[in-house]
Amino acid sequence: MKKKFDCVEMKHKAALKIRKEIKELGANRELEYWKKAHQQLIMRKRRLLKAHK
Repeated sequence: MKKKFDCVEMKHKAALKIRKEIKELGANRELEYWKKAHQQLIMRKRRLLKAHK
């Protein structure tokens, strides 16, 4: 049986994408990357909560 959605595969693909994006960044630039990602996540959560209400 073939799964329609494999969450482990999705997680691995996302982790590989991130590793490729940050592999040559210095510590400060990597920290900026994660801060930006965190802010984007907060904004997405707020939009989803607002849409749910």
